[in-house]
Amino acid sequence: MRCPYCGNRKDGVIDSRMSKNGSSVRRRRECLKCKRRFTTYEYVERLPLMVVKKDSRREPFVRDKLMHGIVVACEKRPVSIKRIEKLVDDIERHLGKHNTREVSSKEIGELVMKGLHSLDEIAYVRFASVYRQFRDVGQFIKEMKKFLK
Repeated sequence: MRCPYCGNRKDGVIDSRMSKNGSSVRRRRECLKCKRRFTTYEYVERLPLMVVKKDSRREPFVRDKLMHGIVVACEKRPVSIKRIEKLVDDIERHLGKHNTREVSSKEIGELVMKGLHSLDEIAYVRFASVYRQFRDVGQFIKEMKKFLK
């Protein structure tokens, strides 16, 4: 592991912890040259999951892209980053159980909608307005009626 501060290749592991769900290991490291500390995460390498878009294009699943979309929906809302990370972990875990190499963007969107519905009402509506591509207020009201049921 290269030190992100000085580039040195020698470091020592100070602490290792398994994540709560057991899918990763967090390691605190200290560079043996500059003595600065940094954190690394280890994940099991999996076959790449491909996302099939509406227009049939395929692109690799990127956790950070999913995380970013949810963070934007939750902007200025009382939703902690821990809760957002848990939602992303839950979605990733759900997708991993399928034992398939492709998943539709629609399925991912529905999982996000379901998670945001229970996380924060405003974030849900924000995400829904982009995801469902509302063209007018009528579509928005229709979605809100479904939400209120």
